[in-house]
Order: sequence, then structure tokens, then C-alpha cells
Amino acid sequence: MAGLIRQSDIDEVKSRTNIADIVGDHVTLKSAGVGSMKGLCPFHDERSPSFHVRPQLGYYHCFGCGESGDAISFLQKIDHVSFTEAVERLASRAGIQLQYEEGGSGRSDHGQRARLLAANAAAGVFFREQLGAPDAEPGRKFLGERGFDPVAAEHFGVGFAPKSWDRMTNALKAQGFTVEELLAAGLVSQGDRGVYDRFRGRLVWPIRDVTGQTIGFGARRLLEDDKGPKYLNTPETAVYHKNQVLYGLDLAKRDISRGGQVVVVEGYTDVMAAHLAGITTAVATCGTAFGVEHIRLIRRIMGDDSGTGEVVFTFDPDAAGQKAAMRAFAEEKRFSAQTYVAVAPDGLDPCDLRLARGDAAVRALLDNKEPMFEFVIRQLLSEYDLESVEGRVGALRVAAPVIAEIRDPAIRPGYTRVLARQLGMDLPEVQSAVARAKPGRGEQSAPVRGRELPAPAAPSAGMEPSGQGSTEVIILDEPPVSLRDLPSDPVTRLERDAIMAVLQHPETVPVELVARAMHTGFVNPALAIVRDGIAATLDRFGQPDWFQTVAATVPVPIRTLVEQLAIAPIPQRGADELGGYVNGITVALIDRDLLRQSHELRGRLQRTDPTDREAYRAVQTELMALEAERRTLRSE
Repeated sequence: MAGLIRQSDIDEVKSRTNIADIVGDHVTLKSAGVGSMKGLCPFHDERSPSFHVRPQLGYYHCFGCGESGDAISFLQKIDHVSFTEAVERLASRAGIQLQYEEGGSGRSDHGQRARLLAANAAAGVFFREQLGAPDAEPGRKFLGERGFDPVAAEHFGVGFAPKSWDRMTNALKAQGFTVEELLAAGLVSQGDRGVYDRFRGRLVWPIRDVTGQTIGFGARRLLEDDKGPKYLNTPETAVYHKNQVLYGLDLAKRDISRGGQVVVVEGYTDVMAAHLAGITTAVATCGTAFGVEHIRLIRRIMGDDSGTGEVVFTFDPDAAGQKAAMRAFAEEKRFSAQTYVAVAPDGLDPCDLRLARGDAAVRALLDNKEPMFEFVIRQLLSEYDLESVEGRVGALRVAAPVIAEIRDPAIRPGYTRVLARQLGMDLPEVQSAVARAKPGRGEQSAPVRGRELPAPAAPSAGMEPSGQGSTEVIILDEPPVSLRDLPSDPVTRLERDAIMAVLQHPETVPVELVARAMHTGFVNPALAIVRDGIAATLDRFGQPDWFQTVAATVPVPIRTLVEQLAIAPIPQRGADELGGYVNGITVALIDRDLLRQSHELRGRLQRTDPTDREAYRAVQTELMALEAERRTLRSE
């Protein structure tokens, strides 16, 4: 049994891991200024991006839900794995051989999740190898009849599960996997006579997560004597949750992110046909209806916050397809992107359409898409007799809320007129019905709470500031302080921006200048504590883990504020201007303090008796030295 991972190896993993690459497997990140990136938070549902990543620091923070951490904690939270397993996954990705200390609790098998993923990967290889076997002819015939050659099958990882009770089980047991692991992965089932292969005599598609790891399978019935369902998927496991995965997303995510478009089709073969026809943004659900978790997944990958993206659903024109469309529309408001419906001519799905009319016809589907609310209105109106008064009134009652739900207020009046014309009703009557319909759209932002903390005195020159003094005792029982709690007056903004600049870009400013700035008086008490933490850790200034050291130095309620200050984007500036900005705002902080001292000296000078020449001259000398220091500071 392996022990704890050596701390030196953990540090090496952190230093060689780009957190933007790890987060980018799950979230589309966009530039948020020099050295800063942002996207939609993967830990809570949001319409505007508040999830920030700073690769140079190796840290992330969400200003919406407060989640924060490094690449290791990100994997722990996103994939629900242990610390050890997260480190091992990152080490494997970086090509680092880990060393373990004796007596710890680490596991050489990388934990249960890794074993389940390894079992799925091994099963995927087994299925692909079996596709070329003689007894896989029904599978090869099925693919060929639908226009998929061996190259296409290999690209999508399609395989064949032989019609055997235990051929796959025995193959994986020979590789060291236990029956318990195969059961946990959903690859085998338990019966009265023991375990047996879950998938038998079926064509098999690997279902992969957004990072490309196989987490489950979907299997299509081929043989007449197979009395099971047409499609049989992996059951819910520790790694496979059908409402949180989309088939084909691992292949489509790059183009979805680049083009701001996703096409949702209904099955595995439809995804294959769409991709081969050039629609490389196609995905499909895995044996479940399109739901909220799928929307969250798409929004993170697409970066759905500008309202310019497109989500196109392809539905069969039959009753089941119309029901699926209505379910999708019920959650449509969760998208910022515009939603559309594309229905192929003659009711063909993308796979059949490609067979019948070629790749161009599949691509033309997108050219003929229509806004989802138009499709929904037409479906709703088709259920009423518009020749009768009762039918028109009933249709208006169900269609008016759909019009009211249209996000763009500029086009809402136009569709109101269209509805009035379709119903043959007076426009004012329809306008009134739309106005009465409650949209039920929008999000309320969390209230910003205020707080008051006693202002600590500025640290005296020559004394080492500390976050362990009386201020900590005062706020120990307080809830965490956030950037949102800080007032927006110019004085606080200067203190906030100066600390942000120093924490985020220590490489651009001399430590001596920072030391002077951190011995100035602060007005905001929370920022004064952060200032003390910076001053107390200047011996580690600029080291890779310096800001975490600052966070560990300050009282617990202030640590969230330190994390936010280290992640929040500073005013966007080019890399060539960054050094000037950081130095300039640090100097401004010092100059403000010198100005305060100058004002105090001038007051002392006015209060000094002019006849006391020695005292008067001393104050004048001190004032002149202070002004000289200000001039020198500005010229540096």
C-alpha cells in the first residue's frame, strides 16, 4: 500500500500544471485583462461570468458562489475525487512520477474513480477490437447501411459487444480488474448465477465526458432474439450520470466554443452523421430528456453570456418530437443564447437525411432553422380550432405567455402582431394578453451586505505589521469579508487597486517600494489587515505561493478577501503598460500617505509659536524633507 505523496512532488505538480488548461476542459475561458481569464462558473448556475482564473497564480475564484482554489481543489470539486487522486491525475497529465512516503493512506490504484475510468477505457478497447471479429457482422452491416465506414467507426470509437455471457468480463479480469470494479462501472450485471456481461450482441458507442475520458457506453440492439430495449446504456455509476453528459461533446467542444453554436440532435448515429457532414458542433443526450444539467454544461462550454450564441435543436416532427420540443422550451429561458428548431424535410433525422440526400442536405438544416418560440407557437396553435371563438381565445391564452417570454423587447411587438394576424384577432386584444402574461424571467442578485470594522492604526515605521493583533480578535466571529462589502469611495478604491496590483503582479514592482507602501496608513479596516499580511510576508515576496502565504497570515474572515483581490481583474492594460500601472498605483499609495503627513506638519507649523525659533525651524525642516521625498518619489 503506497503512502502519502511527498510534498515536494505535490509542489512540482502544481508548478507544472497550467490551471487554465484544467479548468478549460470544463469551462470556456475568455480574456479578462492581463493575466486574467473568466467564464461561467461550473459550480453554480449563472447568466453572467463571475468565475475568474489567474494562470500565473494557479488559482481560481468565483465571485458569485465563493468557490476558490487551485488546480488540485478544482479537480476534487468538479469530479468529486480525493486530494490524492487529484494530484495523481495531474501528475499523470504532466508526466511526473510521484514518490510516496511510508505510513500514509495513499493508494497505488489511484482510487475508485480512476479504477472505474480505467475499466471503461479497457472495455472500450475490447469492444473496438471485437468490431472486426466474424460474429460482429451484424454491427458492421448496421454501420454500413447508415453510411458509416470503418474510418468513421474508429473516429467515434464504435465497437461491438459479442453475444457472450462473460467474454468481456474474462478479458478485463485478465487485466487485473475485479468483479466488484466491473459491477461498480456498470459493465457487468449480477444475476442468480453470478455476474454476466451487461452488453451482449450489440453495437456499442463509448460515452465520454468533456475531457475525453470514457465514463459509460450506449449499446444498440441488433439481433432478433435480443428482447432487451432498443438502446441500453450504462446505469448510473460514480462516474456516469446521464443527465450531466452529452454524447459527442468531447469532439464538439472546441468548435462550440469557437463558433458559439451547438446543435442538439437525438441519437448517436445522428451525431455521427452531423459531424461527418460538417456540423461538428452536434451533441446528443444519452437515454434521457434534455434538461437543466445539460443546459449548464452547454453554457459553460459555449461561454453563453453575450446573447449572441445559437442553440439549435433538431426534433422529429412526430408527437414524441413535439413533446421533446416543448420540454426543451420549458427550460429555454436558462440560455442567454438564442434558441432555434430545425426540422428536416419529410421528417428525416440527420442520419437518414444524410443517407437520402447527402451531406449538403444535413448542413442545409441549419439554414432553415426557425426561432424556438415560433416553432412552439405554431405547435400550440395547431391544437386549437381557430375557426371558432372559443378556439381562438384558448390559443391566445397559451400563446401570449410565449410572446411575453421573448428576451429581445425590440422584436416582441412584431411577434405580437404576427400572433394577432394568425388568430384573426384585434391587435389591442392580443397586446393586452401579452402584457398580462408574466414572463417569470430574470435573476435577482444577492443583496450586498455592509459591515463596519474598527480602523486599525497604520503600522509604525520600523515595526513589522501583523494580522495577529487586536484586529483579529475583534473580527474572529464575523462572516467572511468580500470585495462586495468594500465601499466605492475613491480612497478605498485606491487602497483596493494597489493591493490587487501588488498581489497579482509582484514581478513588476520592487520589493522596497512595496515595503514602503505597506507601511502607510489605510482608511478601510479590512484592507488594512491585508496590508499587514503583505508586510509580514515580504520575505517570500514574488514566490509562486506568496499570495497563499498572505492569505494564511491574515485572520480567517479576511482570507476570502485576499483570494478575491488576487483574482479580480485589474483595469485592462497591455503587457507593456502593466509595469507602469503597478508601480504608479503603488507610488500613489505612498504619495497619499506623504501628503497626509505633510498636511499634519503644516497644521503643527501653524500651531507652533513663531517666537520659539528652534521648534519652528524643526517643523519646517521636517516639512521640507517630506516635500523633497514626495518630489523624489514622483521622479522615480
